[in-house]
Amino acid sequence: MLRSTSTDRGHARAIIPRIDQPVATSTQPLTRSRVLTGYRPTGPLHVGHWAGNIENMLALQSDPSRECFFFLADWHMLNTHYDRTDELPGFVHELALDWLAAGIDPERATVYRQSDLPEVAELALLLGTITPLGWLERVPSFKERLRDMAERDVANYGLLGYPVLQTADIAIVRGALVPVGEDQVAHLEVSREIVRRFNRLYGEVLVEPQPLLSETPLIPGSDGRKMSKSLDNAIWVRDEEDAIRASVRSFITDPKKVRRGDPGRPEICPIFALQRKFSSERIDEIEAGCRSGELGCVDCKTILADHLIEYFRPYRERRSELAAEPGLVERVLAEGAEQVRPIVRETLAAVREAMHLS
Repeated sequence: MLRSTSTDRGHARAIIPRIDQPVATSTQPLTRSRVLTGYRPTGPLHVGHWAGNIENMLALQSDPSRECFFFLADWHMLNTHYDRTDELPGFVHELALDWLAAGIDPERATVYRQSDLPEVAELALLLGTITPLGWLERVPSFKERLRDMAERDVANYGLLGYPVLQTADIAIVRGALVPVGEDQVAHLEVSREIVRRFNRLYGEVLVEPQPLLSETPLIPGSDGRKMSKSLDNAIWVRDEEDAIRASVRSFITDPKKVRRGDPGRPEICPIFALQRKFSSERIDEIEAGCRSGELGCVDCKTILADHLIEYFRPYRERRSELAAEPGLVERVLAEGAEQVRPIVRETLAAVREAMHLS
C-alpha cells in the first residue's frame, strides 16, 4: 500500500500520468492506452458526480490516446443495497441514460453492464483464492463504509471483498489505466498487489493497472460536508428549475454573515465553493461582494441557482429526448457487452491455462 507521507505524494505526482496527459515518452510513439472506470448505480446523478466523474469521462473519451471502457457496476451495488434489488433495474437504466445525456458516446467508449459478463465473477473467484485476508482488512474504505452506514447491516463478505471484484473488473479487460483522485491511489494499490501476486505465482498473464490522476474538485453539499446521496445534501442535475432553486436555498452559509451588510468569509462557504465551479466568469465580483457585505447570501444563492439551471439545461433537454427513444439503453448496453466479450473471454482463458484449469 502507498504510504500517506509527503514524499510519497510528491513522488506520485511526478510519475503518475494525469487525465490531460497522453501516456507516452520521448522515445516511444503515442499508443492508445486502455482506460477503465465504473460507477455503482445507486441513484440519480448529483452535481458532485458531474464535476468529478462525468467531466473526467468526457475528457477521456475525447482523447485519441485513450481506449475507454465505462461500466455500470451493478454487482458492486449489491454490497450495500442487497435488500433493494427491486430498484436495481431502474437504477441501471437511469444511470445509463444519464451518461448518454451527458455526452458519453458509445461510438468513442465501450459502455456495458458488469453483470452481463459472468467471466468477471469467475475471475473474482480465482483472484480471491490468492488474496490474503489481511490485505482486505487494511483497506480504509471498508471501515469507513461500516461507519457511514452504521444504521444498516452491511458488514458482509461482498463489502470486505470488493477490492477483489474491483481487480477482476480491471484485469478482465486488461485495463492499463484507472482514473483516481490522489486520495484514492492507495485503494488501487490493493488491485495492483493482487495482480502482481498472480503474475508471480502463474506467470505474466495479467496487466498491472496504473493510476491515472484526475482533478476532482471537492463539491460540498447543503450541510458543508462532501456532496453525497447517502447524506441527503445533494443538488440533482436532472431536477427542474424550482427543485434546483429549493436545493440551493437549503445550503448553509457563513454563520457570521447574518444579514446583508455583514462581511462574509467566502473561503468557508459551501455556496462560494460551488460558485467557483459554475459561476467562474463572475467569481471575482462575487467574492468581493461577499467580503464587503454588499452581496447578501440570498442574492448569492440566486446567482448560483441561475447558473446551475442554465448549465444543466442542455443535459435535461437531451435526457428527455433520449428517454423517449424506446429500447435505447438496452441496445447500448447489449452492444457494449458484445464488444467487450471477446476480450474478457480471452483473458479468462489465459488465466485458466496459467492456473492449469483448462
